[in-house]
Amino acid sequence: MTADDGVVLETVVEGPVDAPGLLLVHGFGGAKEDFADHLDALAATHRVVAFDHRGHGASDKPDDPAAYSLDRMAADVLAVAEATALRDLRLLGHSMGGMVVRRVALRGPERLAALVFMDTSPGPPPGLDPELIAFGVEVVRQHGMGELKRLQDELDPLGSPSYRRILAERPGFADYAARKWAALSPAMWSAIAMEIVTQPDQLDALASVRVPTLVMVGEEDKVFVEVSRAIVATVPGARLAEIPVAGHSPQFENPEAWRASLEEFLGSL
Repeated sequence: MTADDGVVLETVVEGPVDAPGLLLVHGFGGAKEDFADHLDALAATHRVVAFDHRGHGASDKPDDPAAYSLDRMAADVLAVAEATALRDLRLLGHSMGGMVVRRVALRGPERLAALVFMDTSPGPPPGLDPELIAFGVEVVRQHGMGELKRLQDELDPLGSPSYRRILAERPGFADYAARKWAALSPAMWSAIAMEIVTQPDQLDALASVRVPTLVMVGEEDKVFVEVSRAIVATVPGARLAEIPVAGHSPQFENPEAWRASLEEFLGSL
């Protein structure tokens, strides 16, 4: 589909047209295929949509950094939901996708039937130093994304035993991660990385959320476990699902437990 500024967003849709809508929003550096293992199962009960954020995957990649912001991505989420005619919208956001979904929920809660925050935070992720991110932006400017990838792999800020396990054991997974990285826009990375670590904390504002809410987090995702618990304590009636033997991407690292928790929540609506 095409956003109102002309950016084309690569989108996949599965499931019955008249089923409740489930829109899956991937994280920073991710792709719609981050949910591919689960689309068929989820489409048994939902009209399921996933898409590549601008600057990611097969979507357009404007060179202008002004084309990228978390607010712009929130507008894209709503545009995709409208273009695919999703009803009774259940919205899931992973990591940066959760930050985007948070903006949708706070600015237009009437659009949502349910909300899932997955390995995300209500503001800047704890422990991520803005000065280090600014250094990364300068690396991209001077040396390119390849050098940034080398440095990021050394630091491994969101790594976990479970993620390292699937890199080593799942055939093709390391190549998939490399393809996702190669598809990223340098302008997007620079703009969004800085916004992620400098955005305002909206934890208190989440007390206004009045739709059924599930907060999912891998128990090895040390950056996001405590802030996930804080979201649960703030959103009225929110449920917490800590996924065992999983880190920042539990849909890959413990897929059965992740989908069971999600389907139990969706089935309760």
